[in-house]
Amino acid sequence: MSVSAYILIQTEVGKAAAVAEQISALAGVTSAEDVTGPYDVIVRAEAGSVDELGKLVVANVQAVQGITRTLTCPVVHL
Repeated sequence: MSVSAYILIQTEVGKAAAVAEQISALAGVTSAEDVTGPYDVIVRAEAGSVDELGKLVVANVQAVQGITRTLTCPVVHL
């Protein structure tokens, strides 16, 4: 069963559009949108397991230039 999550991202000033564009090209990312509010970009991602999701966030998403902070929110089915 796959794991889905929303990744809330804060960026450096003026970097949101570039960050969203770069992240949208990553494998496992289903969408990346610029937003207003306390976060600058919200990403929807899918992976085969929680470990794979963690690797996607740490190795790929957080490597994008301009990101200052991420918050990963796994989707649960209650």
